[in-house]
Amino acid sequence: MSESQEQAKRAEEETDTPDLQGESDDSSDEGEACGDSEMDFLRNLFSRTLGLSPGEKVLDELSLEGVARYMQSGKCKSIICMVGAGISTSAGIPDFRSPGTGLYANLQKYNLPYPEAIFQIDYFKKHPEPFFALARELYPGQFKPTVCHYFIRMLKDKGLLRRCYSQNIDTLERVAGLQGEDLVEAHGTFHTSHCVSFFCRKEYTMEWMKEKIFSEDIPKCEACNNLVKPDIVFFGENLPARFFSAMKQDFPSCDLLIIMGTSLQVQPFASLVSRVPNSCPRLLINLEKTGQSDFASSLLGFGGGMDFDSDKAYRDVAQLSTCDDGCLALADLLGWKAELEELVKREHALIDSRDAKKKGICAGHFEGAALRWTGDLSRVYPAFRPKTAGIGSSIPPRP
Repeated sequence: MSESQEQAKRAEEETDTPDLQGESDDSSDEGEACGDSEMDFLRNLFSRTLGLSPGEKVLDELSLEGVARYMQSGKCKSIICMVGAGISTSAGIPDFRSPGTGLYANLQKYNLPYPEAIFQIDYFKKHPEPFFALARELYPGQFKPTVCHYFIRMLKDKGLLRRCYSQNIDTLERVAGLQGEDLVEAHGTFHTSHCVSFFCRKEYTMEWMKEKIFSEDIPKCEACNNLVKPDIVFFGENLPARFFSAMKQDFPSCDLLIIMGTSLQVQPFASLVSRVPNSCPRLLINLEKTGQSDFASSLLGFGGGMDFDSDKAYRDVAQLSTCDDGCLALADLLGWKAELEELVKREHALIDSRDAKKKGICAGHFEGAALRWTGDLSRVYPAFRPKTAGIGSSIPPRP
């Protein structure tokens, strides 16, 4: 074969030989595409199974103004509030976790093995004294509801409140005007108390427990002599059955979820944020952002946690302020601010009036007892002593 024929044959073979490098690149692209498809499939599968697929964007803007416009649109008819200790700090009640000022940071005087022990059921049964000492400091009836509490009351009065889910045990929601049917007290209440014995469970009233706490007696069951504990939920105890039944009833039909003053760190309460429909807007009013999706959920591209900042954010709004300031700002946008301020002023005046009346009754009883005992108020109140140069005369005792 001549040299020219060999060159022609080699050229023909090169033409027929596939481009292996090119085929490798195509295979790689196909593999990546296949991988992407599989990941999309998994994401869609998990999203459909867990109900985590993105929903319709309802807010025209992810801001407090956008939330206010939505509330005024007529489409927002069922609002759920989730609240924690942060809504009561302006009333003078400490929250739990704030560094330096939180409750857990100021329990050294009780000589606890760790701060949370004061709310551990096993520790309480062995050492009830620290809890009841703390209860004297924080007992309901010593504090007034805040602007935030009355904002929730306004939602009720305007027919917008579906329910308020509270982690708090201070009962200030009730003082502000919410009724039992308006509330799910997820972590219990001081309104009732029970014997801790499984075989007894005798119930006691709030008045009975209050008398025991302020007389510094450790409350003991009159039937079996076991400890009696207010019906607040300790670590190691189940949440009230009403929490679970109401949750299934309320959250699927929620139009707006307002979360205020909670770190969203305690389960199962924190998981409630993922129970609303995928299109339901969620407003957080808090000093810092919280409740965001965890790493695993973010890795898969979905999650029921809050998403304020990503490119996929479509329904979550963070108002970073105190709860009172956030509620006032929202009320202002809704045209309710003057009404809210008047409500707070009027209700606080009523509370002051009732307190003054109670003190007056107590003082009246005390004065009567003093007169019956000595016939001389000057022995009790120096202001009643005659201002004379001589020796003070006493009122003749009653027969």
